[in-house]
Amino acid sequence: MSTNKAISRFPVPKIDELPDDLRELVLEVQEKTGFIPNVFLALAHRPAECRAFFAMHDALMLREGNLSKAEKEMIVVTVSGGNECHYCVVAHGAILRIVSKNSLLADQLAINYRKADITLRQRAMLDFAVKVSQNSATVNDADFETLREHGFDDEDIWDIGAIAAFFCLSNRMANLTNMRPNDEFYSMGR
Repeated sequence: MSTNKAISRFPVPKIDELPDDLRELVLEVQEKTGFIPNVFLALAHRPAECRAFFAMHDALMLREGNLSKAEKEMIVVTVSGGNECHYCVVAHGAILRIVSKNSLLADQLAINYRKADITLRQRAMLDFAVKVSQNSATVNDADFETLREHGFDDEDIWDIGAIAAFFCLSNRMANLTNMRPNDEFYSMGR
């Protein structure tokens, strides 16, 4: 099912109007996924910011480290649920279903991660991510100690916090623009 509803409150450039590098990126994503996620087109309204956004996204989400792809997506879905970001919950929920091979987890995390079927380690990770996203001024050394007790090192803690903080930006931009999730995301990984 496809809809003709607007994907953003702001003008969305046509693919052939994009700067060469962004057009190549969009077409590469389309080749890989079979569709163009609306975030690429909505943020292309401001090309320099779009480039910076995806550079930061990739630096965080593709970085080699101790967090798995599923754990990174768990952070994204949990933070996005707390920020009531329709686009990011739906889009990253689809990615989480695929990388975790768990069709229930994304919905559980988006609604109330505290009741999700996760490990104590994952709960500590998400408690910290939510604190960073909702009340970062109260982050303290005890939070770091709790994470260390669950096997996270300082680089892991940076990753958890940076992903949470970045997706607060993403959530707010998606809400500002009224970014519409692609219909394709809803059935992925189910």
